[in-house]
Amino acid sequence: MVETTGGGPGDGTAEVLDRPLPDGVRRRVVQIVSDGFGGLTVAELPAQLRQYARFAPNRRAKFAGNAMATALETDTLFRQRIGEKLREAQPELAGALDAGSPPPAADPLDVAAAAYVLRPAGWVKLVAAAGEEAQRADAERADEESRAELERLREELDRAREQTRAETERLRAELDAARKEAESLHRKLRAAHSDVKRGEAALRKLHAELESVRADRQAQVSAAESEGRRLKARLGEVEAALEASRRAAREGRSVEDMRVRLLLDTVLDAAQGLRRELALPPVSVRPAETVDAVEPGRMTPKDIAARALSENDPAILDQLLALPQAHLVVDGYNVTKTGYPQMPLEKQRLRLLGQLSQLAAQTGAEVTCVFDGAELAAPVLLAPPRGVRVLFSKPGVTADELIRQLVRAEPPGRPVIVASTDREVADGVAKAGARPVASAMLLKRLS
Repeated sequence: MVETTGGGPGDGTAEVLDRPLPDGVRRRVVQIVSDGFGGLTVAELPAQLRQYARFAPNRRAKFAGNAMATALETDTLFRQRIGEKLREAQPELAGALDAGSPPPAADPLDVAAAAYVLRPAGWVKLVAAAGEEAQRADAERADEESRAELERLREELDRAREQTRAETERLRAELDAARKEAESLHRKLRAAHSDVKRGEAALRKLHAELESVRADRQAQVSAAESEGRRLKARLGEVEAALEASRRAAREGRSVEDMRVRLLLDTVLDAAQGLRRELALPPVSVRPAETVDAVEPGRMTPKDIAARALSENDPAILDQLLALPQAHLVVDGYNVTKTGYPQMPLEKQRLRLLGQLSQLAAQTGAEVTCVFDGAELAAPVLLAPPRGVRVLFSKPGVTADELIRQLVRAEPPGRPVIVASTDREVADGVAKAGARPVASAMLLKRLS
């Protein structure tokens, strides 16, 4: 490799750049140094760059950019070595720069960076021209960005104005609705105030009438009390006159008898006048009628209570079974699992059927006991007891549905009693005209 330590008169090494290296040119220069870095030995590198010898080019440009730019500016020999690597990599661009005619189609930044490294004659002008071109491009780009930003802002302003207009219209509509509602509320409030005033006036009128009635009543009470006092005084006079008449009778004075009789007649007449004035009705209630007792032919509350039956009284079931042609339908497992669920199913059936046989014999009613066939593992070998019909539901049919079929099969008007605690069964048979009774009532009757 040939190293150049100096330059002739046509060399541009004597030229000096009087302004900072443009950023675009500086980045290209750092890239050129990073690309040529790998072709140099560690001994050929400046001391401050040897630590970056093993870095990849991109990583080297990122972390050692300032150090490489400083070394390129201050170390002429290092710059010449990088220039030779550049000539090897881009001989056409280097030759054109040496000839003083850079390619017109080349990027001004690449031309300026190569000129900065190779330092041909007039390299300062090339760098300055690249910087001006970069500034002009930046200015054009900034202007373009400014115009785009201005256009965007104008569009946003138009959208904001449109939104503002729409929001204003909406707020105006809401304001109009609020005004109308406020006017309606004001009208209602005025009407309510008028109603309140009328109510207060009516209340004052009622208070006045009440006070007047109280005053009239007080006056009547006072008049009655005065009349009572007068009558008491008159009665005292009568009693005194009567006592005097008795004394006169004892003494035999007939004149005094006449006077007493006259006074008594006067008192009686006064009492009859007072009765007419007070419009007192004749006495209709006698003292004997106020004594609490039982008259012949009437029942006391105790007798009535003795005739009533509780809702769960087994006597109700006896009354129902005593009806002509009564038919008792029993939900078998529902009754047994209510009364003795701890027993096996076979023993439950036998116990219930034995009790139902006795009930049928006592009442003479038709008795049908229905069991759910779904719980059977095999056909049941069972001899039905006398007076009791035993039925098992078919596969796919529940005992509840079989009970409803039995009820629907009966003619209207025949008394049918269904013993089951299942609310759905009770409601269904009640709609069909049967009388549901609880399983607990049947168990009480059987026990």
